[in-house]
Amino acid sequence: MKLEISLAKDAAVLAQRLCELERLQHPVWVFDLDNARILWSNESSLQVWQADSKEELLSRKMGTDMSVSVSERLNQYKTDFARDETAQFNEIWTMYPNGEPVTLNVVFSAYRLSPDRLCMFCEGVTEKAAGAETLRSSEALLHTSVHISLYSSAGTPLYRNPASRNVVSSATNKLQDHFVNPDLLRQLENPAEDEIQAITSVNTVNGVVWHDITARRCLDAVSGEAAWLISEVDVSKLKATEEHAQFLAEHDTLTKLPNRNYVSIYFQQQIDNVLTAGKSGGLLFIDLDNFKNVNDSLGHDAGDQLLVEVADRLRSLEKSQYSIARLGGDEFLLLINPIVSEQHLESIMQQIINVVSVPIILQGREVQVTPSIGVALFPDNGTQILDLMRHADLAMYHAKEAGKNDFAYFSKELSDAAESKMNLVSELRSALKGDQFETYFQPRVEVSSNSIVGAEALVRWNHPTLGQVQPGNFITACEESGLISELGKVVFKDAVVAQRIWAELGHDIRISVNLSPLQFNEEHLVDELLDIVKEHRGNPKKIELEITESVLLGHDRCTIDKLHRLVECGFEIAIDDFGTGYSNLAYLHRYPISCLKIDRSFINSMDSATPIIELIVSMAKLFDLYVVAEGVETPEQLEMLHKFYCQEYQGYLFHKPTDFKSFTALMSQHCNIAA
Repeated sequence: MKLEISLAKDAAVLAQRLCELERLQHPVWVFDLDNARILWSNESSLQVWQADSKEELLSRKMGTDMSVSVSERLNQYKTDFARDETAQFNEIWTMYPNGEPVTLNVVFSAYRLSPDRLCMFCEGVTEKAAGAETLRSSEALLHTSVHISLYSSAGTPLYRNPASRNVVSSATNKLQDHFVNPDLLRQLENPAEDEIQAITSVNTVNGVVWHDITARRCLDAVSGEAAWLISEVDVSKLKATEEHAQFLAEHDTLTKLPNRNYVSIYFQQQIDNVLTAGKSGGLLFIDLDNFKNVNDSLGHDAGDQLLVEVADRLRSLEKSQYSIARLGGDEFLLLINPIVSEQHLESIMQQIINVVSVPIILQGREVQVTPSIGVALFPDNGTQILDLMRHADLAMYHAKEAGKNDFAYFSKELSDAAESKMNLVSELRSALKGDQFETYFQPRVEVSSNSIVGAEALVRWNHPTLGQVQPGNFITACEESGLISELGKVVFKDAVVAQRIWAELGHDIRISVNLSPLQFNEEHLVDELLDIVKEHRGNPKKIELEITESVLLGHDRCTIDKLHRLVECGFEIAIDDFGTGYSNLAYLHRYPISCLKIDRSFINSMDSATPIIELIVSMAKLFDLYVVAEGVETPEQLEMLHKFYCQEYQGYLFHKPTDFKSFTALMSQHCNIAA
């Protein structure tokens, strides 16, 4: 009631002051910016606002159905008038009295009603000649969230739409005040092209944010002089997401140290810089002695806590010439560039031994682990990061064999010791010729029904003297020797045959087969796989090919084309061991992937890895992928997967990998899928 009385008094004052404007043919009115009400209008305004009388017009509460964009624009006028009462704004506005659109070219200026009351004087001219396109474009400029600005070639603002005005502290802010990047400003001052596109940081009322901008050279429609029309979209959230994804791709989720992906790129760059400067450096491979005992006795949570503590201790030693990373498990790398002297290097290693060996309290018990350190020098022991890692790894194992808690240098003798691996490769060649490899199958089980819905093909070596050899003892040798491709085709053939036979028995399940990076990169891979499917009358739609994240690391066109061709042929693509070092959100929509297999390390440490597992499942849902959890060994782990809505799992909880005959019998008890 008090407000209505106050507004009535204001209206009376205005009527007395502005009586000479009553006879104007075009509409004029005074708008109360504080209360969103018209305080005074002339007779011509009544027709514009479709009002029966001035009293009825002045009683309207215009803020009730006012859009957010209009409200923000009026607040911008209020701010600018408070700063400069001589300011004027001219815009095409479309009002909607009684739901009918009325378009005016309105001049807005400040009107001081009293020392404490600043209103807005509005003078309108009906836009009868404006076409539909003009009216709609004016409305679009008013309501769009895209920031549209027009600047003179000198950087003076000529126009800002509401979205643009909303992020700057003043309507008079120049282009030079807006952009943080001086290189972009130089481009605008001396343009080589008529259009400039960039994602850049800008100054706003909310601080420095990231905008995706497009700047086009044009002419000012009023003066005819050169100008820049600039459109901007706030991409700060996207930028933060990309940076976070990049961090996850290059850092270990547990310790937050750089991971193997980071090492392969940035350690090599640092090595090259040292060698270019004519200096030398060293790569230290650090492995924790007896770490497995901690995991076995206290559990994986305690083991993870220990790894985080060791990472922090190594980080405390870090200096500008050191770089520290975690490769995985209990393995760490420290790159020293450059080495000042042999004494300097050995003092660093002694510091590592000292800080790592300090006991830690885990679950109320004092635990002590010690480090074994292998050293590879560059350029003496190699210049490529992979070679140096291999040599430092050999030296580390030598330090373990010598008694642990010590360091050892790579030498030719250690290299010679690797000759035994050559003997293994020779045996593997004979095994391939002698048909000593057998394909086992591990069930893939539906979480909701606990029935078999698929299988993963896994290889075993029936050694003539050693008995059955697990793949962990020979796969690396196969990869290093190039035999992995031939072995992979043997397993793929067995999987195709098994799929066909089981389908004929009424169990038309999907079988997944691992493809090593070496095998995937073969030029004729797709044709060879299709030949095997055709020869053995298999169904490619029931074959899933598992690749590791490292295959996708390069993002090259050849990889993309090959994946698409495989999918076009009917195969499905799964990412094996997802989240173990090369994770990048970008490839989930860039590549034709249908399945993510959560690495068993996350399942083994499910309590601490819960946020990661939930993130993976959420991403999978977002990109319409299904999720398989590997290494499920306990009912508690399975129960958690129920809560996460994970579709499938595999692991010893349900069944170990078994041979073809045993798996066939197993399906008759647990498989609900019929042909």
